[in-house]
Amino acid sequence: MTQDEQHLAETDRVLFGILDDEGRQTGDIAAAAKAKSVSVTIPRLSEIGLEELSKAKAGIRVSAIRSAGFRNMGDLADLPDWQLRMIDGIGEKQADQIRAIIQELVNRLVSETGLTIDPEDRSPENMALITAVCRYRKCAPLRKSLRIPAITLHDLLEEARIQMTVRSAGKWFFSGRRAKESTSAAYDKMEAYLSGQAYRKTLDLLSAYRTAMNVPPDEAYRDFSANSADYYALLENIGITVTERSLIYSSVPAALASEIEDERLDTTLLNVTLRAYQAFGARYVLHQKRVLLGDEMGLGKTIQAIAVMASIEAVSPGQHFLVVCPAGILINWCREIAKHSLLSAYLLHGPDTEDAFRTWQERGGVAVTNYETMGRIISGIDNVMKLALLVIDEAHYIKNPEALRSRYLRRLFDEADRILMMTGTPLENRVEEMCSLLELLDPQLAAEARKHAYMSRIASFRELLSPVYLRRLREDVLGELPPLTETEEWCEMTKEDRLYYSAAVLAKQFTTMRRVSYLQTDPQSSSKCQRLVTLVRDGAEDRRKILVYSYFRDTLDMVSAALGERVIGQITGSTPPEKRQEILDAFAKAPDGAVLALQVVSGGTGLNIQTASMVIFCEPQIKPSLTNQAISRVYRMGQVRNVLVHHLLCADTIDEDMLVLLANKQEIFDDYAAESVMANTADTILDSRRIAELMAKELDKYKNEPVPELPGPAQGS
Repeated sequence: MTQDEQHLAETDRVLFGILDDEGRQTGDIAAAAKAKSVSVTIPRLSEIGLEELSKAKAGIRVSAIRSAGFRNMGDLADLPDWQLRMIDGIGEKQADQIRAIIQELVNRLVSETGLTIDPEDRSPENMALITAVCRYRKCAPLRKSLRIPAITLHDLLEEARIQMTVRSAGKWFFSGRRAKESTSAAYDKMEAYLSGQAYRKTLDLLSAYRTAMNVPPDEAYRDFSANSADYYALLENIGITVTERSLIYSSVPAALASEIEDERLDTTLLNVTLRAYQAFGARYVLHQKRVLLGDEMGLGKTIQAIAVMASIEAVSPGQHFLVVCPAGILINWCREIAKHSLLSAYLLHGPDTEDAFRTWQERGGVAVTNYETMGRIISGIDNVMKLALLVIDEAHYIKNPEALRSRYLRRLFDEADRILMMTGTPLENRVEEMCSLLELLDPQLAAEARKHAYMSRIASFRELLSPVYLRRLREDVLGELPPLTETEEWCEMTKEDRLYYSAAVLAKQFTTMRRVSYLQTDPQSSSKCQRLVTLVRDGAEDRRKILVYSYFRDTLDMVSAALGERVIGQITGSTPPEKRQEILDAFAKAPDGAVLALQVVSGGTGLNIQTASMVIFCEPQIKPSLTNQAISRVYRMGQVRNVLVHHLLCADTIDEDMLVLLANKQEIFDDYAAESVMANTADTILDSRRIAELMAKELDKYKNEPVPELPGPAQGS
C-alpha cells in the first residue's frame, strides 16, 4: 500500500468513525442527564421516612436503624456500605437490600422529575450535562456536512482497490498494458483527490469536528447561557423528558392527538431543532390543514410555520408559500426563514414588488408581504396559482370580514391547500373576535362556538375548538426555569426615517445617527415607534408589564408620547432617588400592560423589577454590559415568567454595524471575564478609529441623499 493510499485509508476510517459518533454522544448525554437528575434527587430522600423500608417487606429491622439515630432514607443514602453493616441487627444481606431500596427510590424520583438545567449551578454534574449537549450541538452539523465527503472518499478507495491490480514493482515488470494503465489511472485519481479542493475542505471540517468534540466546559456554559432553548429542544429530541407529553397538546382530544403525532414531519430543510411542543404544532397544521395557532408569545409560532413549509417542500419540492403580516415585521419574517431553513424568501414590498413576485412565481419558495400590498399581488394569485400554505400572521388584523384586507385574503382561500392563522393574544377573552376568525376557517364550528360562548374559559370549550384552534401556555410546555428569548426586530425605515438619518450621516454626527427613527417629531412616521407600539399592545394582551430602555432622554420622550397613558413614568440620570422609588412602586401596583421607560445608564443597574417580563431596547447600546445589566433587572431570581427581550433595529443603518461590534465585544468580554483589565477594556465605549470606520461606511451609502433640517441635538446621560 502506497503512502497516499495509507493516508486516504486512515481518513476514510476516521470519517466513518465520525458518522458513528452520534450514538456515542447521545449516550454521553443520557448518562450525564441521569447523573444530573440523581444529584438533584438524592437530597429529596431526606423527605422520605424509614417506613419505606417496611413497605418493601424484606424483613429489615427498622427499629434497630431508628435506635442507631437514623431518621430518614437520606441519612442511610449517605452511609458507606461498611457503616451500614455496622448497625446493630443489620448484616450484609440486609445492607444490600437497603441499598437496593434506596436505588429504586432514586430511580422513581428521577422518572417523576422533569430535567432542568439551572444556569446558576456550576456543579460537576450540571457542567458535565451542559458540556455533553454542547459538544453534540456543535458536532451534529459537521457530521451532516461530512457525510457526502465520507461516501465520496470511500467509493474512490473501493474503486481504486479494484483498479490497482499491480501492487509491487516486481509484478509491474511482468504485468500487461491494461493492468498497468488501470493501476496508473487509480493512482492518478488518488493524487488528484489529495491535491483537490474537496479534500482540503474535508480536512478543514475534520479539524473543526475535533475542536467541537473537545469544547471546554466554560465555553459550553457560555453557549448554554446564550442558547438555552436549543439545549432543551435537543434533550427532548433525543428522548430525555423535559415536558409532559399530555401538556404539549393540552385540550386536544386523545384520539386526535394520536393522529397528529403520527403525521409525518420532514425536518430535512430546517436549520433549527424543534421543541416537542413545536413539532406537535407543526404536525397539527399539516394534519388539520386550516387552523388558528394561538400559542402564547415567545413560544415560537414563526418557527412552527417555517417547519410546516419546510416539511411540505422537502416532501414535494417546488411549492409556493405566502406569508401575510404587518409591515413592521416583514424583514423579521425574511430573516427568520433564512436563519432557520433552507427555503428561499422573497420580500413583496416596495418598488421591487412586481420583480420579486415574478421570481417567486417562477422558482417557488416563500413570498412575504404585508396587508397593504395585497392589492398589488392578488390578481397574480387568484385563479392563477396554487399555494401550498397561506400564513396569516397577527390574524386579528382581519377580524372585520368587511375590511378590504379581509376580502383580499378570502379570495386566496380557495387557492391554498393549507391555511395557518397566527396570533399570540388570548382570544378566549374575546370570543366574538375569535369566532370571526374561526368563521373564515370553519363556519359551522364558529357557529357552535358562538352558541357556547358562555363557557369560553373552561376546558370543554377549548376541546370543542380543538380541530381548528391550538393554544399552549408557557407554563404548560416549558418545564425548565423561565427562559430568556431575545429577538431582533428589524424595521424598514419610513421615508422620514431615511431622510433624517441620511442627514445625520452627511453631518457626520455619530450620536445622532444612533437615534435613527427617533429624529423626527411625529411618532407615527417612526418605524421603530410603530413596532414598539405593537409589541407593547401584544405584551399587554399577554398580561405582561414592559420595560423600555434607551440611552437617549429625548428618545424616551418620543416613546412616552407614542404610548400615552400606558407609561407609568421615566427613570433617567436626573431622577431623584425618592422619585425613582415612587415610580417603581407605582409600576409594581399598575395593571398588566404598564410601561416603565428607563435611560439605560441609570435604569440598568440597582433595580429589581421582576414584575416586568418584557424588555424593549430602542437602539443597540455601546457596551455589552449596558444591555446585560438592563436585562438582569428583570431576568433574575424571583422571575416566574419567561422573559422576552426585543431589540428595535433599522436595516441598512448603523444599527447593523453596532450589533456586530457588540457581539465581538461580548465574545472578548466572556473570554477574559476573569481578567478584569482585559474584560474592562473589551467593555469600554467605542474608540475614535472604529467610530470613523463606521461613519465612513455609512457616508458611502448615503452620500447622494437629500439633507433636511435636523432637530436639536440628542441628550445622552
